Amino acid sequence: MSDASHQCLFESGIDGYNTYRIPALVVSAAGTILAFCEARKFTPGDYDTVELFLRRSFDNGRTWAPRQLLVADGDRTCGNPCPVVDGDTIWLPFTKDNQQVFVIHSTDDGASWSELAEITASVRDPAWTYIGTGPGHGIRLQSGRLLIPSWVDEGTGPASSDPNDSVGGVQSSYIIYSDDHGATWQHGPLLNRGVTNECEAAERTDGTVQMTLRGIVPERRRGHSWSHDGGDTWSPVVFDDNLPQSDCQGSIITLENGTIMLAHPSDPRRRARLALYKSVDDAWSEAAVLRAGAAAYSDLAIAGDGALLCLYEYLTVPEGESEYWDDRYAKLMLARYQP
Repeated sequence: MSDASHQCLFESGIDGYNTYRIPALVVSAAGTILAFCEARKFTPGDYDTVELFLRRSFDNGRTWAPRQLLVADGDRTCGNPCPVVDGDTIWLPFTKDNQQVFVIHSTDDGASWSELAEITASVRDPAWTYIGTGPGHGIRLQSGRLLIPSWVDEGTGPASSDPNDSVGGVQSSYIIYSDDHGATWQHGPLLNRGVTNECEAAERTDGTVQMTLRGIVPERRRGHSWSHDGGDTWSPVVFDDNLPQSDCQGSIITLENGTIMLAHPSDPRRRARLALYKSVDDAWSEAAVLRAGAAAYSDLAIAGDGALLCLYEYLTVPEGESEYWDDRYAKLMLARYQP
């Protein structure tokens, strides 16, 4: 285990919401930490009434301001938050019902936000049935491009809270990007169609973009792909035997010294044993275990004091239970770890 400190930012069942899930974490240019999540109103289901919330910290994650409601639309599912920092502007792409893609932005460190702008037509192929941004954070490349890791599903059935009646067609990873500071958005090609879905990206010091990917069941290893042209093209997805995982999202980030950090549940049997890995040359070594017990989605950020922050889903699932838990027991916890 690591000597990381932990605190709860969102606790399921509190303040009128059944479940808080799907963490996303960024640090503004001024050092404000912004923690986003989905607030699922009535059930733990992916396609329940879902709203987006934010909490902010002005002291490197030690204390937090009260939560802010960012997006709500009746009984619709507003989810998949994937924020990205572009200078003094913070952009937040997200989806409604996994059908439409919107962005809002803030120029005051998240205190206030713009009206919604829909970008569906430019970032979704009409042949795709479902679409998701992130979840997790996007990145600003050295070139200035804003890159939002995303996924699509070419299923035919209706989205549903029932996992047997939900998305489940051909799933693929891809990116949404902007080359004009969020004024317009486009999308790139699918990576190895039908092999991966939820993903995150980090840029190396040499400009190579590395993506970490959730493999399609029954794949139980972490996937990776690389781009040498800012995300216009990608290498074939490679699954790493040294990175065991359950069927789950993961997070990746580049430290100032060029080291890449990766977080994901490393127990191949269930969503548990949230581990941190580090790499400087594609050879991964385990740096710490943030939670030995049940844990799921996570997102990484670097605080102004150099601490590595991980906002993650902390679960209370008895040993031997399925990796698909009762989300009502979930918390969103923040771990502070010194690399």
